[in-house]
Amino acid sequence: MAIPVIMPRQGQSVESCIITSWNKKVGDTVEKGEILFSYETDKSSFDEAAPESGKLLAIFHEEGDDVPCLENVCVIGNDGEDAAQFAPAGEAAAPAEAAPAATTEVKAEAPVAEAAPVAAAEISGAISPRARALAEKTGADLLKAAPTGPNGRIIERDVQSLVDRGLTVSGAASAEYKTAVEGSGISGKVMLGDLNAPAAVAEAAPAAAAASALPEYEDVKMPNIRKIIAKQMTASLTGMAQLTLNTSFDATKIMDLRKSLKAGGEAMGLPNITINDIILFAVSRVILGHKGVNAHCLEDTIRYFNTVNLGIAVDSPKGLIVPTLFHAEKLSLAALSKEAKGIIKSAQAGSISPDLLKGGTFTISNLGAMGIESFTPIINPPQTAILGVDCITRRLKEVDGEDVVYPAMGLSLTFDHRVLDGADAARFLKDLVQALENFDLLLVK
Repeated sequence: MAIPVIMPRQGQSVESCIITSWNKKVGDTVEKGEILFSYETDKSSFDEAAPESGKLLAIFHEEGDDVPCLENVCVIGNDGEDAAQFAPAGEAAAPAEAAPAATTEVKAEAPVAEAAPVAAAEISGAISPRARALAEKTGADLLKAAPTGPNGRIIERDVQSLVDRGLTVSGAASAEYKTAVEGSGISGKVMLGDLNAPAAVAEAAPAAAAASALPEYEDVKMPNIRKIIAKQMTASLTGMAQLTLNTSFDATKIMDLRKSLKAGGEAMGLPNITINDIILFAVSRVILGHKGVNAHCLEDTIRYFNTVNLGIAVDSPKGLIVPTLFHAEKLSLAALSKEAKGIIKSAQAGSISPDLLKGGTFTISNLGAMGIESFTPIINPPQTAILGVDCITRRLKEVDGEDVVYPAMGLSLTFDHRVLDGADAARFLKDLVQALENFDLLLVK
């Protein structure tokens, strides 16, 4: 019996996913558990395995398509079974076909936006159903599209880019070169005969002379992750009374411990424990004594937590991601270091589970490695505070009447003044400083 394969919902906040690659094509035999396709959310990447063995009867969405969660993506079944009944509204299944006979295929060149003196984009002629529908609705000038789909295929985001840049044409002009983007070859490829039909194509190609100078500016559509970050940060700053306190501590003991671990930790089977791991560990032990810092502000309710779920701000190729280290207060320093490195690596690779991107009770953002001496971290709602970790600088302090140079590490705590008074936040910082300056004692506690 034919069965549809849907786009999974990866987390409650995920509404759609983008197909990044297909491992199978229509007509292929698949075994249960084989990877059919790969897809990604704005932060993570996943593979979808075949739920049953059979033949891939139909594909409703191609690489690059943004597919709503729980919508049918493809159908697995046996020869002769009907797959059309599972097709989403407005989508047509790609039929199983024999390999096409050898045909001469030509790619036409068309100019990009007049203001952008770059090489002309190639037009292969293939265009996804969603892209075609958007082009017809908006009048996007498809001759100026820069295909980003597989094999030069124009997909929805390419059309949206044209619209955002104002590259549209009248209905009459669009009809003149329609053949150029809907050729008579397989999957709409442009063939030799197609190129001779519309004069507009012949006239467009010579106009593709590229200028050598760089354009004055470039407009780039904001990625989904930046939209999410922008929304969250704006909501944070407009919805809270945020205030930042700055302090520093003598990092001598944690630096000595770090040096000792580097020298002999491997021989004892210990992981590579970093300064960041030490900060995370100290926070997990101190914060439960300051319930207002380890809390969520939910409109007229404050939720105080009896466990510590540390959010770790991670700089990834896709942007800022904050995975959560759950129940940090129960982990030893070695276990915490290992788990923290695991979720950080997954976040940077874009393969982290959405379940690890929520539930944080307090966040730590470390910019010390970049030489930042002080900054104002922004709270991750509905949390009530966030700790910024700064770099180490050399300072003087008086010891027994003499000036002594010591390594000072800065800490920047931003807190929600609706929930916490300045004195409450200052007491948390004071206790954290004491724990870090006496880290050897904290390990014994």
